[in-house]
Order: sequence, then structure tokens, then C-alpha cells
Amino acid sequence: MKHQGSFDCLVVGAGFAGAVAARELASRGGHQVLVLEQRDHIGGNAYDCYDKEGLFIHQYGPHIFHTNDKRVYDYLSQFTRWRNYQHKVVGAIHGQLLPIPFNFHSLHAAFPPAQAALLEQKLMDTYGAGRKVTILELRRNPDADLKALAEYVYQNVFVYYTQKQWGTAPDEIDPSVTARVPALLSRDDRYFQDMYQGMPEAGYTKLFEAMLDHPNITVETGIDAKTRLQIQGETVLLDGVPFPGPVIYTGAVDALFDHAFGQLPYRTLDFVFETHPQTFYQTHGTVNYTVSEPYTRITEFKHLTGQVLEGKTTIVKEYSRAYTGQNAEIPYYAILNPQNLEQYEQYRALAAKTPNLHLLGRLAEYRYYNMDAIVAQALSLSDRLLKEQENKKI
Repeated sequence: MKHQGSFDCLVVGAGFAGAVAARELASRGGHQVLVLEQRDHIGGNAYDCYDKEGLFIHQYGPHIFHTNDKRVYDYLSQFTRWRNYQHKVVGAIHGQLLPIPFNFHSLHAAFPPAQAALLEQKLMDTYGAGRKVTILELRRNPDADLKALAEYVYQNVFVYYTQKQWGTAPDEIDPSVTARVPALLSRDDRYFQDMYQGMPEAGYTKLFEAMLDHPNITVETGIDAKTRLQIQGETVLLDGVPFPGPVIYTGAVDALFDHAFGQLPYRTLDFVFETHPQTFYQTHGTVNYTVSEPYTRITEFKHLTGQVLEGKTTIVKEYSRAYTGQNAEIPYYAILNPQNLEQYEQYRALAAKTPNLHLLGRLAEYRYYNMDAIVAQALSLSDRLLKEQENKKI
């Protein structure tokens, strides 16, 4: 094991944010990088593994890779081959399974033929083929039929699901959230329309193993960084010794500063895994329960992973609730409102006083990132740090 003094870069967290940054600084910058990961495995929330029944699962809920960013796709393709997978989601709505996002297939399943044909024609005439039209746009349309369609999507696809996900009443939901709920004016049943989509052929954990497999990277799992890392004024201490190199922190920023301004609010998830004695449990990888059931969705992993196994399958039900900060809980979704963002800004300003400390990722930046977006963000931060490194040599 390398001595603490052997390292000139510290990364806290071995999810996408930390792993990409560690690899870039090690391979392109020649840094000796120490990665500290609190969990007993790498991969963050994208970690996948076999359960006791031999089913390949995503331990922290489904993760489907999709992006329009060619740099991100090419970058990750260095560490994995891809299984072609186009994610399709349906909503269990009054006894029917309707494609989500709501599209022309959903429209014709939900309404009588003549009414559906009329609505489709009005949507095409007004907005054009292939558009994603939001509820807000439909509600603003003077046509009564399109306003009624907006109300249908709002009530049957959005309201109850959002109440479960965010624990809030409909009238408390930020209008900007409602505004983003789309209807897709096509018969494309895919959940994502990005250019690049798929699943790592051997899984996300193998991708992370390949990314972190570099002679300049040392990964220590099962380590609470707070036991090793301290911020004293403008100085980072690692094991009690000043650490002058780049420190990339991807953990919860409020925990880093001992909740000096209070605990940041999040939603957490409870996952209930079930193995059933049948080859498949449902028709799609994910079924959203938008008008019934206390859980938000059920995911069946064999659809996602392509695993062939007869006679049994593992599913997971997701329940959303408020994050309390208990040890076993994981903060998944930042609750973005002016009050919470103001609270976060206090932490961000405090972190900014330490020149070599860089906040990166969902928890450190208190925002939501898709996987591709956080890879792009990690690449961008790495680019900046490496450019600064080069400038110092000039």
C-alpha cells in the first residue's frame, strides 16, 4: 500500500464523478490518485451484481445509459462494449399499460378511435411531427380538445406519481416541474430518444473496474473520508497533514462541513427486491404506477441486462420517502426550491474558500445529473485542472 505522501491528488467517491476524474488525472495528468470510497464497492449508485438467486441486478435501482454527447459515449466505450438496449417504460393506468412518455400509441390506447384520430390530427397540425410538447404548452392552447388532453396526461401520468416521488400535494408542485411533462408526437415508444443508448455488456461494475485499473490510481473502499479528511480554513488535511494537491469531493457537501448550516433536504428510496418463480414478471423493463399502488415503479432486470435464465426473475419495487439522515439511508434526489438552494449556496461558498477543493456530482453540487451529464461534468473539471497544471509549467 502506498504511503499517504505518495499521492498528489485525492478523490472522494468512486461513482461516475469520482472515477472519471480519477482516471483523467491519473492517465492524462500523471497524478498519483488516491480514491476513498465509503461503500464496500466501487460504482456508486450504478453498482450492479448477482443476487443470491443468480440474477444480475442493479443494487440501487435501474440505470440505463443514454446520451447525445459523442465525447461521453466514446470515453466510456474505452472501458466497455455495449449491449444494444432501447429502454421502454409503460404506465399502469386504469388496467391498461400505456407507453410513457405519452405518445400516439398511448393516445390511441387511452381514447376511442375517432377521438384519438381527431386529437392526433390537431397535435400534428399545431405542433408538427416528432415534437415533445409539454403540458404547459397544451394547456395554453386555445383548443378545448388539446386542453382536455393536457388534463388527462396531468391527472393520469403525472399527479399521483409525482406525489409519491416527491411527497407533496399537487398544488405544492413547482409549476416548472409540471411544465416539463411531455407528450411525444410520434409512435416512438422508447423512453429516451438519444443517439447513443445501451447497457454495458458486462455490467457497470466491470466498466468501473476497467476505468479505475491504472497504475497511478489507488482505491480504498469501506473508508469514510471524514475520518481521513479535514478542512481547516483554506487548507485540506489528509490524515492530519496538509494536502496541497487537487481534492475532488463527490460526497454530501453538508456532511463535509459537519452540517454547519443544517442538513440539506433530499428524497430517499426504499428498494424491495423480489424473486419470482417465472421466466418474466412483466412485459417491459419498467412499469410506472401512476394512478395506483404505494410504490412508484417496478423494474425487472432481465429486460435491461439481457440475462437468459429460465424459471425465475428478480424485480424491484421502489418506494420514495423523505431522507432523514439515518446511517442506512442514501440521499438520492435533491429537493430543489429557493430555500434549499439558498442553504446549499452557503456550503458552496464555504467550499470555495479552499482553493484546491472541487465539488463534483449530485451530492456535492446539490443537483440532479443523468449519468452522461455527470461524466461530461467530470471530464470538464478534469480538462480545467489539467490546463491549470500545464499553465503552471510554462
